Amino acid sequence: MFEAVEELIGEHADLEKQLADPAVHADQARARRLNRRYAELTPIVGAYRAWKSTDDDIATARELAADDPDFAAEVKELEARREELTEKLRLLLVPRDPSDDKDVILEIKAGEGGEESALFAGDLLRMYLRYAERQNWKTEILEANESDLGGYKDVQVAVKTKGGTPEPGQGVWARLKYEGGVHRVQRVPATESQGRIHTSAAGVLVLPEAEEVDVEISPNDLRIDVYRSSGPGGQSVNTTDSAVRITHVPTGIVVSCQNEKSQLQNKEQAMRILRARLLAAAQEEAEKEASDARRSQVRTVDRSERIRTYNYPENRISDHRVGFKAYNLDQVLDGDLDAVIQACVDADAAAKLAAAQ
Repeated sequence: MFEAVEELIGEHADLEKQLADPAVHADQARARRLNRRYAELTPIVGAYRAWKSTDDDIATARELAADDPDFAAEVKELEARREELTEKLRLLLVPRDPSDDKDVILEIKAGEGGEESALFAGDLLRMYLRYAERQNWKTEILEANESDLGGYKDVQVAVKTKGGTPEPGQGVWARLKYEGGVHRVQRVPATESQGRIHTSAAGVLVLPEAEEVDVEISPNDLRIDVYRSSGPGGQSVNTTDSAVRITHVPTGIVVSCQNEKSQLQNKEQAMRILRARLLAAAQEEAEKEASDARRSQVRTVDRSERIRTYNYPENRISDHRVGFKAYNLDQVLDGDLDAVIQACVDADAAAKLAAAQ
């Protein structure tokens, strides 16, 4: 393990020299890439230096303990500290998801349960918007198809940091990638007149947002159709051909946007979603691990394929993948998602550690 760390320390020092060169910052993309890697390595370097310092302190304390037994307790304390730092290093050396620092496009789609499912999709959207607010992230609704009672048949929202390189493990994708899957709700719906508890589901799909450099799209591969927007009235809605549907012919992926007033704005939004979907598809094909993670997300919005259950009568939230359970559903729906997500992060890290041994 420590041989690998020594190599990373060398890489960290080299990155520090490169970032000190003003010429590097003339190329924004390169500087961003170097900064991202430097931020990834800094915690590893810091943890190793702390481990090395503690190891040296143990050697000194043992020498002193040979002449003075009072130092024996200090040796034990330092050895316990070294064990903690060793475990921390092991966790930091777990292979990182290269998309962890990326922003995301989050899609929520109502499933079985009719109007109640659409209302639940709206509740999930509000939960994620409030969580993003707590994280000081920016959100932007890209496309929304509302239901008659104020829920959502489907909605797509961009979630992004407000600038700068996030701390390792704190990027938008690093936190939200575990949200993909079928979410099940158990409650008395607003549409229920006899007070019976119903079960319905909504699907969540999380895609790392692709930059133009991540995905190359040939204009010849696109079929772009424009049509008249539908939905609530307003200037330019239902009166002009502002809605856009883009079909990526080689893959058959279709994206439609009609929320914006202009055709150009709708086209830009649709291209963002298309790039994200193409990036996810490319990652699936290139990496089996990414494909496995993707398959754990939405396949069909069926109640039996759930990753999480929201039980209103018991105020209970349960994540079935990692066995997490808590009785603060009201707080979770208000955006207090950190404990739920951290349980998934810890389980993922433990699985990767086990696989690396």
